[in-house]
Amino acid sequence: MRILVVEDETDIATAVAQRLREEAFGADIAGTLAEARSHADLHEYDLAILDRRLPDGDGLTLCREWRAAGSEVPILMLTAMDDIDDRVAGLETGADDYLTKPFATEELVARVRTLLRRAPARRQPVVDVGTLRVETARRRVRKDGVIVPLTVKEFALVAFLADRAGEVVDRYDILEHCWDHAYEPESNVVDVHVAALRRKLGAGVIETVRGAGYRLVDE
Repeated sequence: MRILVVEDETDIATAVAQRLREEAFGADIAGTLAEARSHADLHEYDLAILDRRLPDGDGLTLCREWRAAGSEVPILMLTAMDDIDDRVAGLETGADDYLTKPFATEELVARVRTLLRRAPARRQPVVDVGTLRVETARRRVRKDGVIVPLTVKEFALVAFLADRAGEVVDRYDILEHCWDHAYEPESNVVDVHVAALRRKLGAGVIETVRGAGYRLVDE
């Protein structure tokens, strides 16, 4: 899953993005409303974290725009404005949650996971596909009942495919949701991780559909 972090304080933005990546999310950073709009035009995000006070305006402006356009992407407001009226304004504008600074990254990650669970048509906590059991809440994969150690990105990839078990998923879609803008579309990073997963889970678990993408096989 891919998250947009809209925060102009570099240290905070970097720390939040790094922690999200450690939790198997892709994370892009925008320091202004204009940059956030540009990212949102180019990519499909599963969740957005919006600061209130940005160099070119209030994060609520972006929240209002997205909701007016019909976007249902979960939004977590992140700000030092902790007055009750500010929090109410954020929620009434369309934000789904509100976290004030300073904050613990552990709480932020917990709130992100809660929002993603609440969102319609989002990832299930446990997905069974053939001999695989993907436990998304615990970030754990079992093969024939045995836990298989995976890296953060390997887990993100297999969980994304498990959400679409039986469907063909193209490389661009995988890059969009499992990585962030640091990876070029022409990169072979997806192929490398698929090869690693095949070594760990078995060659027949992930099928290559030539010219189309990959499919997690329901054995």
